[in-house]
Amino acid sequence: MTMKRALPSPSSLLFFLLITPLFLCQENRVSASMPPSESETLFKIMESMSSDQQWRQSHPNPCAPGSSWPGIECKTGPDHLSHVSRLDFGSAPNPSCKSSASFPSSIFSLPFLQSVFFFNCFTHFPTTIIFPIKLLPNSSLQQLSLRSNPSLSGQIPPRISSLKSLQILTLSQNRLTGDIPPAIFSLKSLVHLDLSYNKLTGKIPVQLGNLNNLVGLDLSYNSLTGTIPPTISQLGMLQKLDLSSNSLLGRIPEGVEKLRSLSFMALSNNKLKGAFPKGISKLQSLQYFIMDNNPMFVALPVELGFLPKLQELQLENSGYSGVIPESYTKLMNLSSLSLANNRLAGEIPSGFESLPHVFHLNFSRNLLIGVVPFDSSFLRRLGKNLDLSGNRGLCLNPEDEFSVVKTGVDVCGKNVTGGGVLPVHSPKKKSQAAPSRYYRSCFFSNALFQFALFQFALFLSLHQRLVL
Repeated sequence: MTMKRALPSPSSLLFFLLITPLFLCQENRVSASMPPSESETLFKIMESMSSDQQWRQSHPNPCAPGSSWPGIECKTGPDHLSHVSRLDFGSAPNPSCKSSASFPSSIFSLPFLQSVFFFNCFTHFPTTIIFPIKLLPNSSLQQLSLRSNPSLSGQIPPRISSLKSLQILTLSQNRLTGDIPPAIFSLKSLVHLDLSYNKLTGKIPVQLGNLNNLVGLDLSYNSLTGTIPPTISQLGMLQKLDLSSNSLLGRIPEGVEKLRSLSFMALSNNKLKGAFPKGISKLQSLQYFIMDNNPMFVALPVELGFLPKLQELQLENSGYSGVIPESYTKLMNLSSLSLANNRLAGEIPSGFESLPHVFHLNFSRNLLIGVVPFDSSFLRRLGKNLDLSGNRGLCLNPEDEFSVVKTGVDVCGKNVTGGGVLPVHSPKKKSQAAPSRYYRSCFFSNALFQFALFQFALFLSLHQRLVL
């Protein structure tokens, strides 16, 4: 005998339909609420940082959907309650920072906080990075960014190493002082470390090599001394390295060749000198190499011409001597090359005009000689982005005198400052290039001839005026 399932009565069905929305609303209300201790901590942070609103009155439930305040993100935790996961201060549309704001150490008491940003917040009264006496045992903070805070001073606290989940640490454009605490380099999860534009001193800790997952390292614009630690070779994942504008000494470490993922390297404005590591040609991913203003006083490394992805090469004002390597004309992705204010001699290699992406060349203030080996179309393409000034032995083909913009070089055969005359001859192909002694041997004879022509022209002009 088959039994039929009893259907709910109309009255019970009506009761179910009426009561279900109440449960759903209750569930939404709970998921949007926050533990009282956490909301109180949040209100105190907001009241100390920003006077944009009366936060308790205007946003009594900061994580409520549709009514949460700007600069805050929330996530539902395993307790089915809402928790603050991100705070942004200082940049619109996020809450602005009042002039009396100081660093709120209580942010480290928010158990589910993953990211916090302070941009241009601490501008009037001195403040420091402070950690609470009692710190959460397992902080979930992954990103800490304090940028452009001119009143943020003092040292980087070693206790920052207790933030074991930290992946991004940005303390840039502040007034932090003292040494870089070696404890920072115990943060094995760090992917990006930016301590640039501060007043940090001392040496770069050798513990730097512990950060095996580091992708970006920026310590530029400080007062760091000593050498680049050889342990930098252990950062196999590194893509960006910026150590410029410090007082670093010595040579580029040989181990740099192991940074096979490196695409950007800036070492400008230091006291580095000596030969480049021979293995630098192994940096096959390198796209930008910026190394101006170092007392190198060596020949330009030929190996840099074997970096196929190189787009920008800046080697100004570093005492380089010898010739411009022919290998540099093989950098098919090169867009900008600056070798200004060195001691480079010889002729300019002719292959640069065949590089499809080049738009900026600066060979000014060297000892280069000969006829500029670029045709008029290349000269017009670069225009003002070609600077050859300060090379008294260089001259332009006379055919290009009226077809190009000023490059800082006189046309061959014209008088130059100091009474000399640049040589006159058409530029030759690479295989027909005359030896440089040609210019020296013809220099004075051409000068006498040009001077005689000038005297004769002046005589004719005076004679015509007297006749008139």
